[in-house]
Amino acid sequence: MQLYNTLSAKERASLIEKAGKQRLTLSFYKYAHIGNPQVFRDHLFITWNDLDVLGRIYVAKEGINAQLSVPADNFDAFKSHLDSITFLKNVHLNIAIEQDNMSFLKLKVKVRPKIVADGLDDDSFDVTDRGKHLSAAEFNRLLDDPNTICVDMRNHYESEIGHFKGAITPDVDTFRDSLDIIERDLREYKEDKNLLMYCTGGIRCEKASAYYKHKGFKKVHQLEGGIIEYVRQVKEQNLENKFMGQNFVFDHRRAERISDDVIAQCHQCGSPFDKHVNCANEACHLLFIQCDECREKMQGCCSTDCQEIINLPIEEQKALRKGKHNSNKIFKKGRSEVLKFKR
Repeated sequence: MQLYNTLSAKERASLIEKAGKQRLTLSFYKYAHIGNPQVFRDHLFITWNDLDVLGRIYVAKEGINAQLSVPADNFDAFKSHLDSITFLKNVHLNIAIEQDNMSFLKLKVKVRPKIVADGLDDDSFDVTDRGKHLSAAEFNRLLDDPNTICVDMRNHYESEIGHFKGAITPDVDTFRDSLDIIERDLREYKEDKNLLMYCTGGIRCEKASAYYKHKGFKKVHQLEGGIIEYVRQVKEQNLENKFMGQNFVFDHRRAERISDDVIAQCHQCGSPFDKHVNCANEACHLLFIQCDECREKMQGCCSTDCQEIINLPIEEQKALRKGKHNSNKIFKKGRSEVLKFKR
């Protein structure tokens, strides 16, 4: 019984291209009690593999967090399968703003301690006592209220290319880093200010809103469905779009254009630009913003050192990497002394 990928990303991309059929990129999450995450994980993989679903899915005892791509022809069968699972029946699906058949090239269903790494002791507070969910129209109204503090619950590399007007954007590397920092910086406003939070698809705010209510914040609100659902409602209802720039997404596309505003800059020359790339040196892989001119000049690398390495023969590059453990440090998001214009 197949429980893991058998095709490489390159092989899968070739098959998708040959098929010539439209795929839908979407995401969803659900907090629920899952007794045996491994059994549930295997069930999902077997079923979704048969439907040609691709993506990154995390399963834990506390629920599921899924970002995936499904053939348009198989969407109804996929939705029927979700509805056959009691806690996923009619679960809200965030459909991507911009579609790309190559958004995901493998099906990865992983069992994790949590569906979002938050570092919290869930037994210490009621995770179901969440903040008030807001529609796009309600979010806009509260955002305009002078008694509101709006906080971006995403990481620095996400908010630097796009965020809501007037939002606080913590300079953090991870979600867990932001929780205590925000609580500390805003503690004097717990009683009287509206705490308005948002993230990509809503999942981080689900936990954060309960945490901040536990910490004594009286007026906690969150954007239901996150930025993705906000944009859909803005378009459908012809509302004012208060989001500037691009929405960072965790797939091959890296971002979705929400407005024409370019609020970021190339990390190498400082010119206005807002598209992330990974360093071409596989031993580095640093995520950073690089404009077209710098990309050509630097051959897609973050530094001259990396540029020198990629111009070595492949065997020499492999020899340099041999015996070295590729820790998470090589995937640091934009944190490097070589990037002169990283704010």
